[in-house]
Amino acid sequence: MKLRLTLFWLSCLFATHLYATELGKVTAEQLLSMQHNNNALVVDVRTAQEWQSTGVIANSQKLESFDGNGHFDQEKWLANLEKLKSSPDQTVILVCRSGNRSGKIGQILTEQLGMKNVYHLSNGIQSWIKDGHPVKADCLTTACK
Repeated sequence: MKLRLTLFWLSCLFATHLYATELGKVTAEQLLSMQHNNNALVVDVRTAQEWQSTGVIANSQKLESFDGNGHFDQEKWLANLEKLKSSPDQTVILVCRSGNRSGKIGQILTEQLGMKNVYHLSNGIQSWIKDGHPVKADCLTTACK
C-alpha cells in the first residue's frame, strides 16, 4: 500500500512537471523567423524614453510594463496585451532593454498564469542592435509599422 501511495505522489509530481509552462528565450534571428512564419506578436515592454532613445523593432507593439516606481499593474497590462493579440494562443515575444524585465514578465505569464507560447528576446534590444538588426524610429503611437 505504501508503495502504491508513493508511486501515486511521484506520478503527480512528474505530471505537473510535464505540463508546466516555461518561458522560452529567443535570439534575434529566431524572433524574426517567428514573427514572419508564425505571426508572433512582438511586444516591447520598455519605457517611452527607451523607445525614443533606441527605436523599436519593426512591427512590434509597445506596451510599457513597470511604472517609474517599479510597479507592475498585472491586470491592466494583461488586458492591454489581450487587445493586441489576434488569437488567444498567438505566440508572444517580449522585448526589453537587456532581457531582465521581459524575463520577469514572461515568468509571470507562464508560471503564474499558465500562458503558453511566451518567449522573450535573449539580452533584449541591446543584442538586437549589437547583431546589426534595424530598428525603426519611435513613432509615438502604440505600433510602428
